[in-house]
Amino acid sequence: MTQMLASVDQRTKLVGENRLELLLFRISVTQLFAINVFKVKEVVKVPPLSSMPGSHSSIIGVANLRGLSIPVIDLRKAIGFRPSAIHPESNLIVTEYNRSVQGFLVDKVEHIVNLTWGDIMPPPKTVGRDNYLTAITRIEYQDKQELVSIIDVEKVLAEIIHYDIRLSDGVLDEQLLPHMQGRKVLIADDSATARRQVRETLEQLGLEVIEVSDGLLALNQLKKWCDEGKVITDHILMLITDAEMPEMDGYKLTYEVRNDKRMADLFITLNTSLSGSFNNAMVEKVGCNRFISKFQPDLLVEVVQDRLREALMAKP
Repeated sequence: MTQMLASVDQRTKLVGENRLELLLFRISVTQLFAINVFKVKEVVKVPPLSSMPGSHSSIIGVANLRGLSIPVIDLRKAIGFRPSAIHPESNLIVTEYNRSVQGFLVDKVEHIVNLTWGDIMPPPKTVGRDNYLTAITRIEYQDKQELVSIIDVEKVLAEIIHYDIRLSDGVLDEQLLPHMQGRKVLIADDSATARRQVRETLEQLGLEVIEVSDGLLALNQLKKWCDEGKVITDHILMLITDAEMPEMDGYKLTYEVRNDKRMADLFITLNTSLSGSFNNAMVEKVGCNRFISKFQPDLLVEVVQDRLREALMAKP
């Protein structure tokens, strides 16, 4: 398993090419699930776990990995199945999301597959709003077609860890508030939980938030406004985009925006739970204005306020 993930750091070349690699695993015998390899630090056999009294019911203990204490989440239980039983093939997927490290207990890690974001589809609307998926895909695996469900880890974590959208004292510039009223911000993120966190943070400023669930929808919306004769930098204050999304990732979205002269000057912030120094390099490469590691409401508001100050100064 270590060998499987040994080249994760080299895999960053896929980012920006609208490609991704998924780590496939099972939490039931019949169905494959997946998360993005970029969010995986390592995969190990389940180590001894220490109990954590008073913790969330989905946290089954704490693992000590090379001196680092990591909360272990029973992923199967967290998404609504019966609790897992640890057996010889069980694995711990150690991940880094939103600047925190945690382990997910799964029945068995299977394989890594390389796909394009065009292969990834939103979950069917019939599954309802409370599902734990950001997307689905179909792959040829072990001589048969299998459905793969991509877990919305941000939703899982938000139900276990409380994310506070309240702003710290001194962050909000009261003089800017009158200028915020009625201004629009476009958000592109495939996680409904992540969109809600950003929306509820920005609504405190009086901003109108327009949400879409993938990069292609965002690009089509921007083009529609341009086709209607709107000046994009007047119509919306900025675009806030996730990195990983079905149909088109945030890097590709930024590239397309920058290469359309009608919206090339749009202010774009990459807001992602992906970790790693490659993000800063990719932001510079594709032309994002700012990068925010989720979820930091204070920093998000500071970026929006900086953008508004810039917009006000640009007005004659």
